[in-house]
Amino acid sequence: MKLLITLLAAPLALSAAPAAAQDSPPPRIDVAPGETNNDTLTIGAGAVYMPSYQGSNDYVVTAVAAARGQYHGISFFTRGAQLFVDVVPAPPGPGWSFELGPVLAADLNRTGRVVDPRIKALGKRRIALEAGGYAGITRTGVVTSDYDTLSLRVSYIHDVGDVHRSYVVTPTLDYATPLSKSVLVGLTLSADYVGNGYADTYYSVDAPGALRSGLPMFAARKGWQDITVGGLAGFSLSGDLRHGAVLVVGAGYSRMQGDFAASPVTRIAGDPDQFYGALGLGYTF
Repeated sequence: MKLLITLLAAPLALSAAPAAAQDSPPPRIDVAPGETNNDTLTIGAGAVYMPSYQGSNDYVVTAVAAARGQYHGISFFTRGAQLFVDVVPAPPGPGWSFELGPVLAADLNRTGRVVDPRIKALGKRRIALEAGGYAGITRTGVVTSDYDTLSLRVSYIHDVGDVHRSYVVTPTLDYATPLSKSVLVGLTLSADYVGNGYADTYYSVDAPGALRSGLPMFAARKGWQDITVGGLAGFSLSGDLRHGAVLVVGAGYSRMQGDFAASPVTRIAGDPDQFYGALGLGYTF
């Protein structure tokens, strides 16, 4: 689920940033009250073609939403059912910037439409509420212009309830570049390392579950769950990515790893190869 909004949120992030603005300088964020600043809000919604659960070979179409904004240098963005808040103001113009802040999340894996009757027999999972933090570094002005960006982030979240009582660590590498004031493209690469509780909750099959589902017993343990790569493109409908509507298209591929590929949930009832497609519309105010 995390990749799904990455496909939408990454272009939304770009639509809120300066895009090859040869005829005007980028807005400043270090301004006094009452002056022009870089406060912005971008919202988006769309549909994603995705596996019915992580590891499934059955696909469903799901509605998704995303948002990104900045107020007086403090920014936020969503990725899947995760909310990131960056409390470190970024300096204006090309160069390095750092990110640090809290993360709030909800894990929706196996809480919605599950198609395979064997996975249904294992029972739905409750939504896991998670909290943690993240840190990152971004370079603006990398290869193509003063406006392309390369970002590396690492997040850590932990179940604050009693669903999986474990953690997820996610390193993410993003690159995005505007090709003009109205077109942008981006790439994202990420992976998830999960704890024993997470692995057991979503990928193990105990004795009662084996009897109900017909799947063999399996005990999953912590490790790298998946590696994901995605690509996307955004097309401004107003002619300027910094304002108005943007059409977003994206696609992604995820490969399950280790116990998560070997689990009967994936190996027998599903497929370790996971594919995604997204179509959405964003609007920047």
